[in-house]
Amino acid sequence: MAKIKHIAIVTMDPPKLANFYTKVFDMKILHQSKGGATYLTDGYINVALLPNKAEGKPNGLNHFGFEIKDQEEIAQRIVKFGINPPASRPRNRPYAEKRGCDPEGNNFDLSVHGFQTVEYEADRERGVKRV
Repeated sequence: MAKIKHIAIVTMDPPKLANFYTKVFDMKILHQSKGGATYLTDGYINVALLPNKAEGKPNGLNHFGFEIKDQEEIAQRIVKFGINPPASRPRNRPYAEKRGCDPEGNNFDLSVHGFQTVEYEADRERGVKRV
């Protein structure tokens, strides 16, 4: 069974929201990217706070992510709904290997490797772990 492992929120101020979630809900910071994103966890579900870089784009939920066991099996199930299979994410992005959408266009990420560590595809191929 696939498990929801993260949600992503677009915000004008990721550090401000990170401060809120760490102080109010005792979430822990997993990673802060050079691009301004902050990744938090409660130990079960992770929250990506992404900087809003699109003029006029509203803040709020951007996507959610599933940890799965088999990319191909999930892709086949999605195609049965008449939807294109999930597309590969850039290799220099951690946490998810594929991005897809549901019948109403809501985006979701798919990952076999999970979200607990910063792990880029190129690093996985070379056997390199980042912390």
